[in-house]
Amino acid sequence: MPRTLITGGAGFIGSHLCEHFLAKGHDVVCVDNLLTGAEENVAHLEKNPKFTFLKKDVTNYLAIDGPVDNILHFASPASPADFERLPIQILKVGSMGTHNALGLAKAKGARFLLASTSEVYGDPEVNPQPESYLGRVNPIGIRGVYDEAKRFAEAMTMAYHRVHSLETRIVRIFNTYGERMRLDDGRALPNFITQALQNEPITVYGDGSQTRSFGHVLDLVDGIDRLLLSRVWEPVNIGNPDEVTLLEVAKEVVFLTGSRSELVFQPLPPGDPKVRRPDISRARDLLGWSPRIPRLEGIKRTIADFEKRLDAKDKGAA
Repeated sequence: MPRTLITGGAGFIGSHLCEHFLAKGHDVVCVDNLLTGAEENVAHLEKNPKFTFLKKDVTNYLAIDGPVDNILHFASPASPADFERLPIQILKVGSMGTHNALGLAKAKGARFLLASTSEVYGDPEVNPQPESYLGRVNPIGIRGVYDEAKRFAEAMTMAYHRVHSLETRIVRIFNTYGERMRLDDGRALPNFITQALQNEPITVYGDGSQTRSFGHVLDLVDGIDRLLLSRVWEPVNIGNPDEVTLLEVAKEVVFLTGSRSELVFQPLPPGDPKVRRPDISRARDLLGWSPRIPRLEGIKRTIADFEKRLDAKDKGAA
């Protein structure tokens, strides 16, 4: 069976990928320095003889013994809360980390899949965003560290594809949510859920009219699997085109949690995109992929997961 290495494998999305490829019979090597990932995300996998966890920083030289068939490069802090807290680490993992992961793929003759992001489109003037849209990014803004790290990572991946004939894939990930998101993630949906479950005021930035397109993590994993197995080297958007305002989502969370929380409005953070919606024509046409988990069902699953972890945290603090 294939041996698959996942950088950032103890993170939110990475841990779901580890689980998915183990279920398919792969030997899985999870590489993570636990800067924003958590070993508890993969603790349930550690008894599986096909699973290996390595605590490594991919911005340093990356060497792995034995064959490697696939490398999925998901290492990177990805929350807006991280953009101010960890800007240099984000830039390093997008540049040096990507270079090291690509070098390993070249040495092992492995297929390489890069986790890119809808943030490469910046604050877009086109809605929905197709892969052909080149974006509107402020390289010196707070969000620029993440946007430009991912844009550089895409450029580096394509250079290895062209110069070294490396088999590469690029997934542009849109607003993904679900079980195992960090409780203090800083993104809108986990903020809403954490605040609602604790009956705290729910923070809505601006007037809440800015839109997002929320896709459940298991739909994303399915799209990534299809992309990895395809022959599509061009970037592919994977996300749910069901666009919704953040104000509407905040109200949905209050309703689904039965919370007593009230909405409070704060100024919009600098550079916050006004719209976000994927054009998934390429994923539909080339991968036969489209999302299957409705937003309200996915939010209910996420609320249940957050509730369980918040309860455990409260008991631990007691």
